[in-house]
Amino acid sequence: MSEQTIIKPYLKLSGLEPLTIRPESNFINVGERTNVTGSKKFARLVRENKYEEALSVARQQVENGAQVLDVNMDDALLDGVKAMTTFLNLLQAEPDIAKIPIMIDSSKFEIIEAGLKCVQGKCIVNSISMKEGEAKFIEQAFICQAYGAAVVVMAFDEQGQADTLERRITICEKAYKILTEQVGFEPQDIIFDPNIFAIATGIEEHNNYAVDFIEATRIIKQKMPLVKVSGGVSNVSFSFRGNDHVREAIHAVFLYHAIRAGMDMGIVNAGQLVVYDEIEPQLKELCEDVILNRRPDATERLVNFAETVKAKGKEGEARDESWRNSSVEERLKHALVNGITDYIDADTEEARIKYPKPLDVIEGPLMAGMDVVGDLFGSGKMFLPQVVKSARVMKKSVAILTPYIEAEKEERLKAHLAAGTKADEVAGAAKVLMATVKGDVHDIGKNIVGVVLGCNGYEVIDLGVMVPADKILETAQKENVDIIGLSGLITPSLDEMVHVAREMKRRNMKQPLLIGGATTSRTHTAVKIAPEYDNGVVYVLDASRSVTVVSNLLNKEGKEGFLQQTGTEYNALREQFLNKQKAKVLIPYEQAVASKETFDWESYQPVKPQVDGVKVLRNYDLASIARYIDWGPFFIGWEMPGRFPEVLNDEKFGKEATRLYNDAMKMVDRIVAENWFIANGVIGFWPATSNNRDSITVQTDKGTVQLESLRQQSKKAAGQPSYSLADFISPKGDDYMGAFAVSIHGAREHIDRFASQHDEYNKILVQILADRFVEAFAECLHEQVRKEYWGYEKNESLTSEQLIKEQYKGIRPAPGYPACPDHTEKWKLFDLLNATENAGITLTESLAMDPPASVCGWYFAHPSSHYFGLGKIGRDQLEDYASRKGLSIEEAERWLRPVLE
Repeated sequence: MSEQTIIKPYLKLSGLEPLTIRPESNFINVGERTNVTGSKKFARLVRENKYEEALSVARQQVENGAQVLDVNMDDALLDGVKAMTTFLNLLQAEPDIAKIPIMIDSSKFEIIEAGLKCVQGKCIVNSISMKEGEAKFIEQAFICQAYGAAVVVMAFDEQGQADTLERRITICEKAYKILTEQVGFEPQDIIFDPNIFAIATGIEEHNNYAVDFIEATRIIKQKMPLVKVSGGVSNVSFSFRGNDHVREAIHAVFLYHAIRAGMDMGIVNAGQLVVYDEIEPQLKELCEDVILNRRPDATERLVNFAETVKAKGKEGEARDESWRNSSVEERLKHALVNGITDYIDADTEEARIKYPKPLDVIEGPLMAGMDVVGDLFGSGKMFLPQVVKSARVMKKSVAILTPYIEAEKEERLKAHLAAGTKADEVAGAAKVLMATVKGDVHDIGKNIVGVVLGCNGYEVIDLGVMVPADKILETAQKENVDIIGLSGLITPSLDEMVHVAREMKRRNMKQPLLIGGATTSRTHTAVKIAPEYDNGVVYVLDASRSVTVVSNLLNKEGKEGFLQQTGTEYNALREQFLNKQKAKVLIPYEQAVASKETFDWESYQPVKPQVDGVKVLRNYDLASIARYIDWGPFFIGWEMPGRFPEVLNDEKFGKEATRLYNDAMKMVDRIVAENWFIANGVIGFWPATSNNRDSITVQTDKGTVQLESLRQQSKKAAGQPSYSLADFISPKGDDYMGAFAVSIHGAREHIDRFASQHDEYNKILVQILADRFVEAFAECLHEQVRKEYWGYEKNESLTSEQLIKEQYKGIRPAPGYPACPDHTEKWKLFDLLNATENAGITLTESLAMDPPASVCGWYFAHPSSHYFGLGKIGRDQLEDYASRKGLSIEEAERWLRPVLE
């Protein structure tokens, strides 16, 4: 056979054009922006079904030099299979994009398989691994092979991600052996990802992460020379998010060494790569020290350097005060748009002297500045944290003007009264009344909406939390408000909102009703609340929508059309919901019990908890808690959805997200250093027995307590069990279960302090951080339970990311949440733990916890215990449940209405 006909064992990929990765091919760039978790623009276009526009993101990646295109549709709000199919089918018809190979990227294999059905040529699947065991790994590998795809294999097994050199090599060798010997993969079609983790985190165990990746790459290529090595490059520099200059240098230095060791490709933003030789010498040396772990103080030295880079930027910003030379109107506008309070006292006083009346300053330059803020916010060029900072400037300015306005108002009112004008005929701004309904104590979302509406010129009357319907409606009538807004977090709040709507109808009120809060939804509003009130009920998803909704409702010409359109949408939603309910199939309750999840209890050896009964943990160390903070929900609270830390690099709001994160970290440091919060918790463990149905009996020193759970009744595929929490406790009488309640005290003092200073930004920051601290406290304590207080996983060693992803044994479901939606079980939990005395938490009549930053739940230790959503239940289960708990059917219905068929 001649040399020309020999087929070399190279990785051969293709779109419309071939891409053969040869030894001399150098590094292959995989474009990362066609990824809904990494690109806000791409995610928005996909969610809005603007797939043709989304193709422009892919085209830009190709034009910027991407040689492979990574496509990811992993988003909870998307039908991932449909989105992947639609986008890839459209992409294949664009020759300038489809010419390069596709990397189908998903954590859900059904989405990967959908993508495999669409692409032409030879693609890459990213990724498969042994995290669900060898059998699943082999099954998925065979499917990928059947489609002719190359595969990225993560260094991941049932024990978790490989984070040492030895585990990286061991897992990759095992996967290689399986793929080549059992599945029949060609070695060159295997791409290993040995896990790139963040370095320079300040944690000593992380210092060798980059060295281990580089060395693992070298060994993998020596032992398995035909395979390829890839990785997500931006992971390595997450410790320096917000400092692009340092991050880009770290990427360049890391790639320089990793490529020399044999790294073939990686997911990168090709447009932000810098040339290794062009990095300034000092920074390059510092990066080398950190990446290669060459000296013990490497991290400290690079951090110090990074701070000097930041400081230079800050000094540069401070010196740029040319805006101070403009008119007072322009200065006020600049201060509002940029959230600068440094000069607001002097500028406000200058404007007050300049204008005929102090109110003219508000209605003139201040509102003109806030109009700019509103426009920028509405067009997506400003984000919620910036708007809240603008509100802080506005409030400080208004506070300076208020005494003058009040004095003038008194004089004007005297003049009007002298002239015979009635006091209530003196016009003012449109009023919006807002309240968290009776029994509910959560108000962060409501506060944010209030700030945004206030920024847009509306007078907001905030009645606070736990407000009864009568007080809401009497205040609305007394103050002659234009709109009423209700907020709530817990499920009983939904019923209270229905009650308020009925009362509004009974009182023949005319104001439109706005609905918002975590448990509310457009569907619930359409199905349950809107039918109870005829003068307009509108669901508001978040703060960014509130201005548009209120504006439409206050527009005399457009209000009727807006309400008519909303009513038509809600009628369609209601009809759709009712049809779905009719189509929903429930199996009989006894059949659900018969198909319960079963375990081999004979071989199961329960671990006896090290703590017997109740243990109180008061004034827990805040610094220890802070290490467990999950920052993802923090950004969602500020309406910056997206994974953390990727959100810090988002092309749309990454810069502002980084500023927000830096502000939050500074506040966390103050909270810890100055003991702003007090963390109190209580845990308890007791012998427990399941009745093999849906009850668990726990044995305390005061007697027995029977805990009740519900069971799924939705019809499932053959062989699929109907879950209940009771399934995770042995019926043999030798098992245990636990409970916890944790709370953060002290936040209110600082919230009120910032409110008195008209500092809405820091007020909301404290509120959200209190919630993050209590969730972190629950996570921290659960780890201590697993390793020490219960001790069923004494040798557990998980990363922060693995903790956030709940990759540990055991669960901590909370009453009122999907697996156990009955809030009334909190009464038993609180009695078992004496939670009010031990942790300082009280329950409202609707079973919300006060202080709001509180969490409680049960502990289950069985290694196969898992979370699930209950779904809908039938009347037969409701009757059984009511009987077990000694409740009337009406009482049971009240608490279980959201899950009742």
